[in-house]
Amino acid sequence: MKGEKLFLVANPKSGRARVKTVLLTIVDILTRGGYSVTVYPTTERGDATRVLTKLGNEYSTVVCCGGDGTLNEVITGVMQNKNDYKIGYIPLGTLNEWSSSLKISRDVKVATADILTGSTVPLDIGMFGNSYFAYTASFGAFTSASYSAPQDVKNALGQGAYLLEGIKTLGNIKPTRLEFNIDGEIIRGDFLFGSISNSLSMGGIIKLDEAAVSLNDGLFEILLIENPDTLNEFNDILDALVKRDFNRKRIKMFKGREITVKSRNLLNWTLDGEHAVAEKTLTVKNITKAVNFIIPNK
Repeated sequence: MKGEKLFLVANPKSGRARVKTVLLTIVDILTRGGYSVTVYPTTERGDATRVLTKLGNEYSTVVCCGGDGTLNEVITGVMQNKNDYKIGYIPLGTLNEWSSSLKISRDVKVATADILTGSTVPLDIGMFGNSYFAYTASFGAFTSASYSAPQDVKNALGQGAYLLEGIKTLGNIKPTRLEFNIDGEIIRGDFLFGSISNSLSMGGIIKLDEAAVSLNDGLFEILLIENPDTLNEFNDILDALVKRDFNRKRIKMFKGREITVKSRNLLNWTLDGEHAVAEKTLTVKNITKAVNFIIPNK
C-alpha cells in the first residue's frame, strides 16, 4: 500500500465530537502505514456523498471517521461513483451498529491499525427506492429515536439518548396497515415495527443471533411486529425481543432479496439512523457484494 492514496472523510460532530481530538493520531497511523492521506471534514448533511460521488480514481481507499449516518453518506457516494474503492470505518458515532456487526473496534487506534492489516471482503448493500443503506431500513416503534434525538443530547448521553427518545414515543405508537411482497410472498397486517436489515442489531435495541445472519449472502433479515390485541400480547412481544425469540405470536421473521412495501399514506422510515420518507409503494433490493469493506483479521 506504500504510496497509495487514501481519502479520509471525518465528521467533526459525530458522537461526542471526538474527531477533533483523535484526527492527528489517525492520520499518523495511516501515514506510517504507507498511505498518502487526504482529509475531508464534512460541514453539513449530505456533504460526504457529494464529494465522494465526484472523487477520482487516483484513490484506492476511502475511510469513514464518524457515525453510522456518515457511513451511510460515504457508501452512498461510493455506490454512485462506481469506482472500486476499498472502504474502511473508524466508528466515532453514538451507536455504531454496523461496526459492531463487523467486529470493528471502538478503540480509535485499534480500528485505524486494523485498516492497515485487515481483510477486504465484499458486503451487501440495500437499495431503498433511489437511496442506499448499509445495515437497516426500519419504521415504527423506536425508529424515530435515532433521528429525533438532538445531536447535543446524543453527545451528552450517548446510547441513552436513543433509549430516552424511544421511551417517549411508546405512548404515541400507532399501528400501520401495510402490505409486503417478499420475493413473491404476500404479508398483510397492522404493524407496530418493521425492519429490513443486513446487521446483527436494529436501533441498538433489537438484537439478532449472529449464527443466523450473513452480511454477504444476498438476503435481508426482515422482522415485522404486528399490533397486539391485549396488554399481555404486548408484554410477550417485549419479552420475545429481549430473549431473541422470534417465533412468538405477533412476530414475523423472514429472509428476502427484494421487498415491495405498500401503504395507504407516506411512511416515515430510518435508513442507518437517518430520517427518510417513502412513497406509498416502495421497493427495497439487496445489491449483493456491492462494496469492498475492510474488516479486522480476528
